[in-house]
Amino acid sequence: MGDTESRSAGRPRSAEKDAAILQAALELLASHGYTRMSLSQVAAAAQVSKSTIHLRWKTKADLLTAALAALRMADAPPTSGDTRSDLIAILQDFAATVERVRGMALIGTCLAEEAHTPELLTLLRERTVLPRRALLREVLEQARDRGEIRPGTDLEAAVSALLGPFYADYMAGRGGRTGWAEDAVDLVLTGLPPTSSQDLSSGTTE
Repeated sequence: MGDTESRSAGRPRSAEKDAAILQAALELLASHGYTRMSLSQVAAAAQVSKSTIHLRWKTKADLLTAALAALRMADAPPTSGDTRSDLIAILQDFAATVERVRGMALIGTCLAEEAHTPELLTLLRERTVLPRRALLREVLEQARDRGEIRPGTDLEAAVSALLGPFYADYMAGRGGRTGWAEDAVDLVLTGLPPTSSQDLSSGTTE
């Protein structure tokens, strides 16, 4: 209880310190790996005391859970009802988020640590991957309900097809290619047209 923050009853936590700690945790996770990073290293990188971290998160796993949660997009791009534009906006925001937090290195770390700390990959899925997929699926569901894509479409496969080019381009040395999101969306939507004019007018759902 020696930290001054703990003696100030009702004093709000510093959002700046929270952000610095979470960012430091993410960077150390990507560069050092879960087992080799420590709370002392996080404290030094964030320029806070270790006790300040403990006031917020009890353990390293608790901190990493919060850091991974911070990767989740806080404010989704508002949907416009234009399927193509909405899908492109979500993909572009996804790419910007990954680049901002060195997300590809983070994904590699979580995969490398899967055998020893499988909860990291589980958290990555729960906190970042699945919410992002849900945003894309929602836009596709709305398009299907409007009759813009054919009923019976495997929407999970369509979501994977939308996200896949980002990872494939990165592995092929084409990461950051301008227009990748537009190309991915156009390719997927071209493959999902209504099968007949009746589908287009009925807006039949699965």
